[in-house]
Amino acid sequence: MPTTDPLPLDWKPVPLPGQVTLRGRTVTLEPLDAERHAAALWKALQGHDEVWNWLADGPYASEAALSVAIKEKQAQTDAVFLAIVPAATGQVAGYASYMRIEPVHGVVEVGNILLAPSLQRTTAATEAMFLMASHIFAQGYRRYEWKCNALNLPSRRAAERLGFTFEGIFRQHMVVKGQSRDTAWFSMLDSEWPARKQAFQAWLALENFDSEGRQRQSLSQFLTMSS
Repeated sequence: MPTTDPLPLDWKPVPLPGQVTLRGRTVTLEPLDAERHAAALWKALQGHDEVWNWLADGPYASEAALSVAIKEKQAQTDAVFLAIVPAATGQVAGYASYMRIEPVHGVVEVGNILLAPSLQRTTAATEAMFLMASHIFAQGYRRYEWKCNALNLPSRRAAERLGFTFEGIFRQHMVVKGQSRDTAWFSMLDSEWPARKQAFQAWLALENFDSEGRQRQSLSQFLTMSS
């Protein structure tokens, strides 16, 4: 029988995420800006059109076209785009956004995630996702969502690796680039975040990496131990 859980007496609608700068050990996230980021991002993406396969936009034929697209993202009022800048290079290598933001319900989605090949499968990429989640839950959000094309198996695996819970498939949910899309839904709740946060922090600790930067224990192992 469905039930409803009462909210804490002091709960109230949360603020918009806003344009923020988030700093970690291996990465910084900062407001995406065409003037500051387009050139370096174009350089990181050249010859890698496959990174756009699952996104609603791209690929772009020139740096100028990419710059226009970034300016359009900057101007959006219903999403907040953050550039991902690895500390190792100091150059932007991707971006991600807070989107489908519903402050009255305390719900927000992380999406439009674009990672250059140089950023994929790196500590910096994982820490970027940790910083974004940490900021949202610190703001008082109750539910953090991850959605992707149901056929996008790497994204689905990434969601589960990052501690999101699979909730199901929404059939014929969207039309993207002229194709019908079934969407896989994942979520993380505020009640789950303390254990997830502890696992991320243990994984990111310097002692979890050897002298060549290889992890000693996986994030999945830490998440299993914390659950």
